[in-house]
Amino acid sequence: IKGRNQCFVVLCIPHIHAVWACVRSCPANCVCTQERSCSVLCDRAGLLQIPSNFPCEASSINLDKNSIKFVSERAFGTLPSLKSLSLQHNNISFITPGAFKGLPRLTELKMAHNEYIRYLHTRTFTALKRLVRLDLADCNLFNIPDRIFIELPALQELFCFQNNFRRIPGAIRGMENLTHVYLERNKIEAVAYNSLQGLTRLKYLNLQDNRINVIHDHAFQDCQKMEYLYLNDNLLNDLPENSFDGLRHLKMLSLGGNFLRNVSKTWFRDLVELEVLYLDRNRVNYIEEGAFENLTSLVSLHLNSNNLTTLPFSVFRPVYFLGRLYLFRNPWECDCRLKWLKEWMENYRLVRDILCVSPSSVAGIDLADVLFDRSPEGYCLDPVEFNVTFYSPTPTEEPHSTTESKFSSLISKLLLQEGLPEEVANTTEALTNTTLLDRLGDEVSSGVGEYAISCSFHLLALITAQAVMVLQSK
Repeated sequence: IKGRNQCFVVLCIPHIHAVWACVRSCPANCVCTQERSCSVLCDRAGLLQIPSNFPCEASSINLDKNSIKFVSERAFGTLPSLKSLSLQHNNISFITPGAFKGLPRLTELKMAHNEYIRYLHTRTFTALKRLVRLDLADCNLFNIPDRIFIELPALQELFCFQNNFRRIPGAIRGMENLTHVYLERNKIEAVAYNSLQGLTRLKYLNLQDNRINVIHDHAFQDCQKMEYLYLNDNLLNDLPENSFDGLRHLKMLSLGGNFLRNVSKTWFRDLVELEVLYLDRNRVNYIEEGAFENLTSLVSLHLNSNNLTTLPFSVFRPVYFLGRLYLFRNPWECDCRLKWLKEWMENYRLVRDILCVSPSSVAGIDLADVLFDRSPEGYCLDPVEFNVTFYSPTPTEEPHSTTESKFSSLISKLLLQEGLPEEVANTTEALTNTTLLDRLGDEVSSGVGEYAISCSFHLLALITAQAVMVLQSK
């Protein structure tokens, strides 16, 4: 027991000392906690500058959501145990070269959401040899020096999304330990042949929501360990034949939201481990035969929101397809060319919502509900196309009434029988037509029944007699 007590005392004294030291040295307006070694929480503290003294034992410091504007050289002194530092959501506009010296064990640095950072010096991150994760998202950066990461050999994850880059930063070339790069929501216009040079361990690359309109040949040739590639919501209208050659470990490829019209059989020929492919929200109207034949691991294919009218069996071979197929929002022509798809839908139930646009007899009907007839010889018959035409009067043409025309003809005959000149009869006919429309309304012109026609005839005779009297008096 005595030995255990001595051991207990020996083991606990350093721990008690560390807790006491962490709290004793805590900066004003901050909270220090020993939950995870020594954590210093200074977020939302109204700070205008970085505190001058931090506990020497600090392993993490949080300075988020303050009003810090400037990070001076060796701003944090020497903190040999610090692993995580966060300066997000401040007003930082300048970082002095060497600002993070004295932090030899720092593995994570978060500087995101500092909208006034427009420039970084080449030696901004000097001495951070163990830094693994760097976050510079939403910092209004237009570029960064090509050699800024030269002293960050351990860097694996780089977050630079929502900045103003017009090209992929040259600083990442040759960063052989990089595994994740986030460059979405910038203004990048191209993926050049050397943009990703030397990124031999890259697994995740996000370039979505940029302005990329061209990808050079062999642009991804060094990224043969890539697993996730996002190129959606750009301005691509075509791709090189060998765009993704060598990416045999790619599991997810997103090309949605571009301007692609055709899908080449060469694009995906090496993607034998691809599981999810997005081609949605393009303008695809043609898929080359064999385009998907090597995608033997595919579990989800998104072709929705394109201009596809048909999907020939020879192009898409469902024998290889093991998951879901998304085809909605396309102008489908539900003829015999899609009969195989209807049968496949019924057997596997892995696709739905294929609304037909034509032929007219099945327009608006889901392909699953279309019935295909057979000829006496057993061949599939396309649904019929209705040829329905409607009479539509021109703006200057009045719709005419058959009943009214008969009455007008009768008036003319009666007037001619009375011995009136033909031109007077024509004038009276015109007068009678307008009078009928005004005084009888739709009752006569629409032919509502024998009684209405009889009454209208007597009224018409009275009007005619009055007209004759007027003309004779003249």
